Amino acid sequence: MKDNIIDLKSVGQLLGMNFYIPDYQRGYRWTKQQVEDLLNDIRDFKSGDLQPGQFYCVQPLVVRQMTDGEVEKLGGGVWYEVIDGQQRLTTIYLILRALCAEEKDHHLYSLQYHRENKVESFFDNREKKDSGIDGYHVLNADETINDWLKLHSGFKGTLLHLLTSSKFDDDEKKHDIENNVRFIWYESVDENPIKVFTRLNIGKISLTNAELLKAMMLNRKNFVGQNVCDTAFRQQEMASQWDTIEYQFQKDEFWLFLNKPGYQYPTRIDYIFNLMCDHDVLKLKLTSIGNDKDRTFRYFYEYFKRGGKVITCWKTVMKYYNTFMEWYDDVHLYHYIGFLVEQGTDVHELCDEWDRAATKSSFIRELKGKIKSIVTKNSLDYQYDVDGKKKDRCRPVLLFHNIQSVINRNVAQKENDKYKLAVFYKFPFHLYKLEGWDVEHINSNTTNPEEDSATCAEWLANVYWSVSVEDQKKIEKYFSTSSDETKNTIYSEIKSSFPLMNDWTAEEKNRIWNYTLLDSSTNRGYGNAIFSAKRRIIIGKDKGELLKIPRITAGRLVMVDAHKGKSSFVPPCTKNVFLKYYSPSVSENNYWTEFDAQCYKDDIEACIQQLDTEQ
Repeated sequence: MKDNIIDLKSVGQLLGMNFYIPDYQRGYRWTKQQVEDLLNDIRDFKSGDLQPGQFYCVQPLVVRQMTDGEVEKLGGGVWYEVIDGQQRLTTIYLILRALCAEEKDHHLYSLQYHRENKVESFFDNREKKDSGIDGYHVLNADETINDWLKLHSGFKGTLLHLLTSSKFDDDEKKHDIENNVRFIWYESVDENPIKVFTRLNIGKISLTNAELLKAMMLNRKNFVGQNVCDTAFRQQEMASQWDTIEYQFQKDEFWLFLNKPGYQYPTRIDYIFNLMCDHDVLKLKLTSIGNDKDRTFRYFYEYFKRGGKVITCWKTVMKYYNTFMEWYDDVHLYHYIGFLVEQGTDVHELCDEWDRAATKSSFIRELKGKIKSIVTKNSLDYQYDVDGKKKDRCRPVLLFHNIQSVINRNVAQKENDKYKLAVFYKFPFHLYKLEGWDVEHINSNTTNPEEDSATCAEWLANVYWSVSVEDQKKIEKYFSTSSDETKNTIYSEIKSSFPLMNDWTAEEKNRIWNYTLLDSSTNRGYGNAIFSAKRRIIIGKDKGELLKIPRITAGRLVMVDAHKGKSSFVPPCTKNVFLKYYSPSVSENNYWTEFDAQCYKDDIEACIQQLDTEQ
């Protein structure tokens, strides 16, 4: 079996070649907007500050050289079946036709479409009514191109040069290097073209940089000097390692430890190649390779064109992967690095510091120093403002508190011979990043619940499960009576059993001791509920069910029975808050007291102090 061929080919190199579009593909369908976008992109490329040899890169053109038997019906010669990329190939052909309309010397490439058991070009029939759906779109694109060229007549000569120049930056004379338009050329060998087409087009899964690089790196020409058996073994070993890396990166708990959500490409090993490209790890010192999605491919294409060794390149890839795995498997490294990455620290910067560190312990000390500068930016006694609008400043401290608490738990369990686990529990960065997070008040920030009837009713609904059965009947009566006097009496009686509600000042409510982390849906779910009502909702979220709660509907109190709900990740310290874990004694289960708050703040301070100690 031969290797697939991956290369760069300028449009100029395609001139004189023959391309066949099979009938398993849909026909030409580009719209006016897509044609104009391509022309504008090329114009914008040329208008930039270009360096010698910098080129405009068109997305991959996937082809297969046809057999002698297949080309007989096409008149013989060398033909390539286009598996993917026909829309751009056809559009560039139409642009060349328009540019060369008055020049007889230019020889274009040939395009033939197989439709309804016949082969035709669609490029010479000028009548919409006779050209079918393919010809209709070709004619519209043709008109769009001619209109664009009239509007940008001064660019016609430059555009023609960009599309016909075939000089590459490996020419003997540096001043001969040309800027031009190039395809990523992917020639499929010994593969079923329909299967390749299906893989690339069903669900719009295009070739990624990683797939292009894999084909390029595993090519036999990169293993010159080795016998056939050694080459096959090394190829198989690299392919197996490649699959292992991709498999690990596809796990969100690993991937989101190092990355943000929202990655759009089907392959994730690209991440390592992008790091190597962005930081010029292979020391190519390229002046410019562009900023589009194919820049990483161009970087490694240049590396191999300069004679770079695949073994050297692959060792670097594996070094990154092994580093990430070591971080992931160590309780301190995982949590400290995960925190710093979430706060915006560059992963490559951490890799460099890891390489420079004399020991793992010294590296962890560096990490602690970085974290300390973040979490001590404000004093824990800092008043975040009376209305709580700046409470997000607490987020890094609250996140760190969770992380250090998890580390402490792991260290304690590791010392227990019964468990013998390197990592007992990890903070799930993937869940933290996938959900919207709020810094939420523990003790409600609402200050005067008696200001209006609607607020009074909401407060009574929230305290329903925190009062005696007798008081619950009073609350039910509150919602069933129409007498304002009766309502006021009931409200005053219930409120009098919650003397601590008025103990907190607005300033006290907007300090870190009254903040915790919650996903935004949970936060919106309980609004300004009192502590005990919030506690019930938190427990329900953690259990994956909505506990029986009262709701106000049309001014009436309606009981919503317990039922299954969507489980949300509740951070360990948030659960601890509502379990009153930090308080040595619990006297008031229904509310968050200043004593509870001070114990909570003390634990946060204790965790921050651990940044100054050895692990």
